Parts: sequence; structure tokens; C-alpha cells
Amino acid sequence: MVTLTVNGRQIKAPRGSTILEACRLNGIEIPTLCYDPDLRLAGSCRMCLVEAKGRPLFLASCVAPAEDGMVIETESQDIVEARRVVLELLAARHEFNCQTCEKNGDCKFQDYCYQYGVKETRFTDGGRYVYPINDPNPFIERDYNKCIMCTRCVRACEEITVARAINVKDRGHNAKIATAFDGHLADSPCVFCGQCIMVCPVGALTSKVSAGKGRAYEVDRVLTTCTYCGTGCTLELNVKDNQVVGVTSNRSEEYSPVNKGALCVKGRFGWDFIHSPDRLTTPLIKENGEFREASWDEALDLVAARLQAIKDSSGPDSMAVFTSARITNEENYLAQKFTRAVLGTNNVDHCARL
Repeated sequence: MVTLTVNGRQIKAPRGSTILEACRLNGIEIPTLCYDPDLRLAGSCRMCLVEAKGRPLFLASCVAPAEDGMVIETESQDIVEARRVVLELLAARHEFNCQTCEKNGDCKFQDYCYQYGVKETRFTDGGRYVYPINDPNPFIERDYNKCIMCTRCVRACEEITVARAINVKDRGHNAKIATAFDGHLADSPCVFCGQCIMVCPVGALTSKVSAGKGRAYEVDRVLTTCTYCGTGCTLELNVKDNQVVGVTSNRSEEYSPVNKGALCVKGRFGWDFIHSPDRLTTPLIKENGEFREASWDEALDLVAARLQAIKDSSGPDSMAVFTSARITNEENYLAQKFTRAVLGTNNVDHCARL
């Protein structure tokens, strides 16, 4: 263990901890934008600057190791002013349209600008380059006019998804996140897992499927298990007015031990069928090549008669039942029970096994 003094308070932390980890372990909050506990350290945003006695320069607490005997100030007047400057520098490339941004109310950059009283920036004399928003993929909106170059998306793509679809292109004021040759996501190794959306602290990366359907503070998050395959990934259904409007990740190992927040394209974006106007609301019977609406009694009587006829003529093993991941576990249990007990066959399978 190491012992250090932070804001006049003596704290202890495991040897090898960073200053940020030591502080958070002891309930002392330091603002961060580029830091993510599940990703390699970057130290690029500089929001986590702290003042260390005897050191000539401020330290980025997310990468600076906590050393025995350190005396740290996290909210001195100089540090607060430095963070204001950092926010202004980041704002020089960040478009302020919070009213219409999908991340409004769930944006760390917005929160810090409010906390530190930053309403505008002094660093736009050369003008702000306007990036076109033009990526025809159906899932992820990329608006680099809001990007603060924290590189969390790059690191998540490389370390969690292992797709390496994006990286930093160019340097200095011209730097931006891009695919190889600055092409579309669909032409890159991107698998549209949406992990980049989950780690983005601003509105540079958002879900096209959820756009305009509800802000983070308007939805209830319902923890559940994805039904698309047999992995059993945990996800959060975002529900507004009794309608599913999006899916987010729960990255806690306690609630998400299988996938730790990572999802595939189906789990992240394949929920729109729930409220699709194309879903059947009544049984249909096909006669003379055309479907007509029928009552449940008529449809069930027809199915029962046909199944009984097949069983009598060809035996129970001539039939099979294939169930869906889009129904509940209880409904799947009933389906296999019906197959074995009523039809008399073990020919039952489920798409999640594949």
C-alpha cells in the first residue's frame, strides 16, 4: 500500500495504482473524458490534471502513478482554471448544439462545461472545420463535428471488439477518427457492435435506430438477457411510454458476467421488430394462394387436424418443431413439451443453439 495526502486528507491505495484510481478508491472524484477503466490508458484529454507538491508541472492523474508521501490538490484554483482552458480547447472543435443532440443530458462534456462555467471558447479564430455527416450504414451515426478526440472509440474497437475498424487519421488540428482510407464503416472491418457508441462521452457516435425516440433521462432501463443466441449476453432495454426505443450495455461484472457490456449487431440494434407494424396481429389461413384472416379457434383447429393427419399417416418422427429466440423461455419450454408429449417426437430444436 502507498499513503498519500489528497486535498488535506490522508488516503491509502494499493501500490501500482494511478493517482486517479487511488482517489476514486477513496471517494474523491476527478473529472475524466478519455479515461475508461476497461481500456488502456491514454492520458489525452487532460481533464484529470492534478497538482502535486514539489512537481513543476501538473500531472494527468489517470496515467501518473500514486507514490508514497505524495501531496496532491485536485481542486486548487490553478487546477480549476487549467480545466476550464482544457474544456475551451476541446470546445474549439466541438459543435455546441446541445438542444438537438441525442446525448443531451447524458454527455460528460456538457456536464463539465456546466460544472466549470464554460459557455464559449476563445480558440476558434481560425474557424471550425465542418465535417460532412455522410455514412450510409443503417446503425451508427458519425458526427465528427462533436468529436473531442478522446480515442475511447478507437481503443474499444481494438481491445473489446478486436475489429480495429477505426483509428486516428492525420495529426494536430486536422486529426479525426476515421476508417482506413477515410471510407464508410460498411467498407471497413466494422461489425456494427455499437461498442464505440457506448464508450463515446459526447454525441459524436450515436444510434441511428434510436434517434429521436427518447433521451437518456426519459427512458427506464430494464436489465434483461438477449435472446438471439445461446451466449446469454446481458443488455438494457431502454423503455419509454411502454415502448422499447433502444438498447444499451450494462458493463458491470455483477450484472453482466458473460459479455461485460459487449454486444453484437443483433443484440445492439435488432430490437425494432418488437413494435414493427408488419407483425401479425391475427392468424392467417392460406386458401387458393391468398391469405385471409381467421379466428384463433379456426386456425388452431386446422393446425391440430393437419398435425394429427401427418402423425397418423407418417408417424410422429416425420414432424419436427423449430422454435425462435424471439419468444420467452417459458414459451420455448411449452413448445418442447408440446413436441415431446403431444406430437410424440424428440425432433425439436432452437435457433439459439446454432
